[in-house]
Amino acid sequence: MQFHLNGFRPGDPDLAEPALQIGVASRVDRLPDEVDVLIVGCGPAGLTLAAQLSAFPDISTCIVEQKPERLVLGQADGIACRTMEMFEAFGFSERVLRESYWVNETSFWKPHDERPDTIVRGGKVQDTADGTSEFPHVILNQARVHDFYLDVMQRGPTRLEPAYGRIFEGLSMAVPEPGTTATDGHPVTVRLARAGGPRAGATETVKARYVVGCDGARSGVRKALGRVLHGDSANQAWGVMDVLAVTDFPDIRLKAAIHSSSGSVLVIPREGGYLVRLYVELDKLAADERVAERDITVDRLVAVAQRILRPYTLDVKEVAWWSVYEIGQRLCDRFDDVSEADVGHRTPRVFIAGDACHTHSPKAGQGMNVSMQDGFNLGWKLAAVIRGQAVPRILDTYSAERHAIAEELIDFDRRFATMFSAPPKRAVDRDVDSDSNAVDPAEFQNYFLKQAGFTAGTATRYSSSLICADSVHRHLGSGLVIGMRFYSTPVIRLADARPMQLGHVMKADGRWRLMMFAARDDDGTTSAVRSLCTLLQDDDASPIRRFTATGADIDAVFDVRAIFQQGHRELSIDAMPALLLPRKGRYGLIDYEKVFCADVRSTDLFDLRGIDRSTGCVVVVRPDQYIAHILPLDGYGELVEFFDAFMVAANSARSS
Repeated sequence: MQFHLNGFRPGDPDLAEPALQIGVASRVDRLPDEVDVLIVGCGPAGLTLAAQLSAFPDISTCIVEQKPERLVLGQADGIACRTMEMFEAFGFSERVLRESYWVNETSFWKPHDERPDTIVRGGKVQDTADGTSEFPHVILNQARVHDFYLDVMQRGPTRLEPAYGRIFEGLSMAVPEPGTTATDGHPVTVRLARAGGPRAGATETVKARYVVGCDGARSGVRKALGRVLHGDSANQAWGVMDVLAVTDFPDIRLKAAIHSSSGSVLVIPREGGYLVRLYVELDKLAADERVAERDITVDRLVAVAQRILRPYTLDVKEVAWWSVYEIGQRLCDRFDDVSEADVGHRTPRVFIAGDACHTHSPKAGQGMNVSMQDGFNLGWKLAAVIRGQAVPRILDTYSAERHAIAEELIDFDRRFATMFSAPPKRAVDRDVDSDSNAVDPAEFQNYFLKQAGFTAGTATRYSSSLICADSVHRHLGSGLVIGMRFYSTPVIRLADARPMQLGHVMKADGRWRLMMFAARDDDGTTSAVRSLCTLLQDDDASPIRRFTATGADIDAVFDVRAIFQQGHRELSIDAMPALLLPRKGRYGLIDYEKVFCADVRSTDLFDLRGIDRSTGCVVVVRPDQYIAHILPLDGYGELVEFFDAFMVAANSARSS
């Protein structure tokens, strides 16, 4: 983390300097008349998006929520490895690690072969495979995740705060005037009503360049767009409860999937050492029946859990939170306001994210994670367009990329939920063909292992697009895949010999990363790295020169880093190209944190990530940490061509 760039400032370095005109962002008693982005809903998707946009002092953002105050007790709790990597980019991964429960192992339980009315452990597996991520899979109350995002927003330059107690009532879209550009004006008008207080029922209107509906499965924004969630229900009721209990069940502090002759339970230990969450299988529902019609009580949930856990006992002392739900998987056709007929002819102005466009069962632990990734994917794209750095067409990639991931999630969740709800196949029946829906517990365990990358969030891969190149040069970095997230590895920072994770330099600041992996004999003096740095710094066609505004720091848009194969004591920081020692800020201070060396004491990242040692390569990383391109170090022309396709020359007027 860097600070003091523009002068010494005591106190908390996470508290950004306020924008000169904080303006509308912090006025929550009265909504602004106009904003760049209006976000409806303070769930995981909305807060991720708001936290991303709060990093930009020149973007006005308003986020509204119909609830009267912040979330105190959350529903979701599973945080995947990939989400932890994202939290690192926002600056609060260490806080999550300190508070959360770490999921290290998962145990699987099945009916006892000789006493089928009781359960016996069938096996244990490592929850996340070695090398999946530098971060673990953890469990933490959703409300705490919200708190951390709110903190990021309030410490940002716009001091962004949600406006609570606002109910979305509808929106309208102005028809563009002839001759206007795709980003002109504030064409979306949103109507909101006060939910309580002395002004209850009063109507407010906000005009926005862009609107994002993050308002849950019953999304008003989705309905205003005429979008519909398509899918089905498994007609299976489940209950969930967070309890403090005394039990002799030996795996109560492990994630445990229990299949019994009486039903199924998923055990999720919670943070703090004592709290535990139980997902409890209840009854099959009739085709048109809703779970609310059953009038299920928490006592019923406890009794069913006790029966499933036999021969072990469960004495529930306190229920902190509980709910019932029915399994279903539903998905929207698109995640924006553009019809299929208009794709390519106009760019979207209204988006939906999270549960507003995809819903599924909670047992796979993907809902909150996928929703937050929706927000991260969209946030930097909106910022780039609003700030005049990228063409509006990049906004088309949000629906295309995230819809494909949601489809994968729905397919996975349908299979996972079906297997979890299915009765366990008895040992005597495992070799007998049957029409039964019963599942062999070993098959369920194997499916869990097979899908580990998906549940960790690290298997996401975006297809080729305007911002994801074809993988022509994949052989240069075989362990780094275009369209997948940049896979962090240990390195040593050259200037101060600090061991660190390379991926942790990629913060949620909207910048593109150019990661130059040097060839074997390259020491930064007369080399391919130096040649590329010279072109990037001095050539008129350079993306840095074309797309960085006059007067801005040289790394304001493109953050260039170099990684060398030699040990850190074999190289000299003062021999590095000037671009890797940039002068920044009002004093022209030197940034010494752009150069790294392989950590030869541990696993060498060049081997681990399949970097061609003889030639090296350039890895282009998007602002959301996904790899956009892999190029040879002498592939300058291809690099220029890639960015020319969607970026806008700097110093042109910002859209009005």
